[in-house]
Amino acid sequence: MKTFAEATAVIERDGSFVAELDPQWAVGDKLHGGYLMAVLGRAVSVAAGHEHPVAITTSFLRPPTPGEATVDVVTLREGRTTSQYRATLAQDGQVCAEALVTQGGLDDAEPWWSAAPPPELPPEEECVRLPSVAPGAPFVVPLLDVVEHRLDPSVLGFAVGQPSKAGRTGAWLRLADGADWDPLSLLVALDLAPPISLTLGVTGWAPTITFTAYLRRLPAPGPLRVTMRAAEITSGRMDETALAWDTKGNLVAQATQLAAIRH
Repeated sequence: MKTFAEATAVIERDGSFVAELDPQWAVGDKLHGGYLMAVLGRAVSVAAGHEHPVAITTSFLRPPTPGEATVDVVTLREGRTTSQYRATLAQDGQVCAEALVTQGGLDDAEPWWSAAPPPELPPEEECVRLPSVAPGAPFVVPLLDVVEHRLDPSVLGFAVGQPSKAGRTGAWLRLADGADWDPLSLLVALDLAPPISLTLGVTGWAPTITFTAYLRRLPAPGPLRVTMRAAEITSGRMDETALAWDTKGNLVAQATQLAAIRH
């Protein structure tokens, strides 16, 4: 089993970057969107003058398969405090995902102002770790072997045929290899499994169409508290908004995505 750093590693080759997409970071047979964003972000971070991604918007065009893929990075603007790039992930001559990435510098300073206090969740040990192979589940979720996801028991009704209509989840997350969260791995944390649609009783894949993440600060060591909620499901599409806090109770990342859904 590769670590997150190993699974997202890129090598420069002939003006592009080459990645070996790891099947472990997947939901069913589809590679996880946050993982793919992290691969794109890794390539930009190698190419960029600024160290950290601070914002990334990704459009997912078609799902790549595990194995070799290329990432091309184009500089759009280089500035003193932030720079913008376009990154494209392709496989077998087809573009699979394209991202607009803003690079800058993150620190762990306390917020000057905040209206996003950390959520009240049961203690980590009282939450339920989701297995990669769940009884009766239609597919395996290999991602849950590399990301420890402990879900708030209050939203687990869907697992016993009693879905919640709250449209929200809360969880504690850790990387299974013991590594601390960083700006790139936060992209994985923001794209939670299960999707809100599953907690509402809608089974099946909810593929991401577009995803925007903001990385706010360097996370303190330890687990994350992450919440996700949806506002509406309509016209075969679902929104999801995720917020992540570190062990100091500071907001470290947030994201909004639009996903397809058949209900």
